[in-house]
Amino acid sequence: MPQELSTGLVWFRRDLRIADHAALASALAQCQQVHCVFVFETSILGQLASMDRRVEFIRESLVELDQCLRNTAAKPMAGLIVLHGDSTLVIPRLALELGASAVYAAHDYERFSVVRDAKVQQALAAQSVEWITLKDHVIFERREVLTQTGTPYTVFTPYLKAWLARLGDTPPAQFDSTSRGQALCERPPAYAEPVPTLRELGFAPSTPLTPGLPSGAAGADQLLDDFWGRMDRYDETRNYPSVKGPSYLGVHLRFGTISIRQLVGLALQRQLGGSPGARVWLAELVWRDFYFQILANFPHVEDGPFKRAYGAVQWESGAHAIALFDAWRNGVTGYPLVDAAMAQINQTGYMHNRLRMVAGSFLVKHLGIDWRWGERYFAEKLNDFDLSANNGGWQWVSSSGCDAQPYFRIFSPVNQSQKFDAEGKFIKRYIPRLAPLNAKQIHAPWLAKEAELAALGVVLGRDYPKPIVDHAAARARTLQRYAVVRAVNAD
Repeated sequence: MPQELSTGLVWFRRDLRIADHAALASALAQCQQVHCVFVFETSILGQLASMDRRVEFIRESLVELDQCLRNTAAKPMAGLIVLHGDSTLVIPRLALELGASAVYAAHDYERFSVVRDAKVQQALAAQSVEWITLKDHVIFERREVLTQTGTPYTVFTPYLKAWLARLGDTPPAQFDSTSRGQALCERPPAYAEPVPTLRELGFAPSTPLTPGLPSGAAGADQLLDDFWGRMDRYDETRNYPSVKGPSYLGVHLRFGTISIRQLVGLALQRQLGGSPGARVWLAELVWRDFYFQILANFPHVEDGPFKRAYGAVQWESGAHAIALFDAWRNGVTGYPLVDAAMAQINQTGYMHNRLRMVAGSFLVKHLGIDWRWGERYFAEKLNDFDLSANNGGWQWVSSSGCDAQPYFRIFSPVNQSQKFDAEGKFIKRYIPRLAPLNAKQIHAPWLAKEAELAALGVVLGRDYPKPIVDHAAARARTLQRYAVVRAVNAD
């Protein structure tokens, strides 16, 4: 494609890589020279705790991205411009100072991002600067996969079938975002500062960065290489938290240090070769697209239930609700698998996907707490927090979302523990005070004889809490709580 524009500005957001980068490829193809920028958004950073693993992950990934841009440009003063401020102000100002003809970025679908981008576009238009955005985070977005009646899918299985049919047997095409690296130009002296340190951003480093969370595109490649040898058994191992089953690429997909097109292409390749694990993993990648298109087509899910009738459900409230929620978030419910799951997220910023369902269901359907409380807590703690997937997952466990589990399906945390952590290995890792218990005792310690536990040095109520709710009684309360949904639907 001939170069039609003099100067382009690529705004990196949640696409912190140079390989297969839609906006960067487009800018390099259309512009004579290209600058690159990332903005630490003050309105977002201001809501975070002083130590946040995600900020550290982003910062380390930016250091790598800056070096990759320098290497690609082969110019000593090339690299990434890193700003700290309100992007609706600093992006138009930077474009003006650089004499940019166009600003390039990837589509985003969250309300905050949509409003932000509209403001940036308006400000750029006043400066006669083009605003060019491209699809990058997903394979199919918004209304690209529709039902035969032309409406968005709200049930996953038919969406998956239609998605796979549209993809076919050809891997998604990837963008050439490096061959014209000579168009990457040097930064003006005023913007030649290195990537700021965490302390300069107002954050304290974790000690160390969470083990098993390598940053940047190199970290993503490291995890992918490891998963490549395990992918064929993903269908067998993915549900067991004590087993190395998942890809652990969630945080890299969230911040775009790896391309979704690359991953889908690899999964498709292995699936066509007959790998059952690759088939299941590909379906998990499609879930991302599904929840992104739900968010784009039904933006009311950011505020409340997808199924509006579930807005009538009355949740626990007041001091009692706060006490129950605190027990859940602190991992002292008396249900070992739930408590171990909460210890995992609190200590590492990661929670196994099976445990996200177990812990989420327990909060909503055993404790009667509004699912939005859990959604906000996970948003605060998860390294791979993504609004669309987090919202979709919480609405699934609360039965209020599209294609959610029925309200009368209530996980037994003991059964889940016995099935997916049979020997209690995961529980013992995160609740070491229960390590002396055997495989029969550890899933429901309150059912063991006090003398047996005492002989092992465990006294319930002292060394580990007694259950804060009874499963059968909680189930009965939940069915009663959700009865209002039947009444609303009947009217």
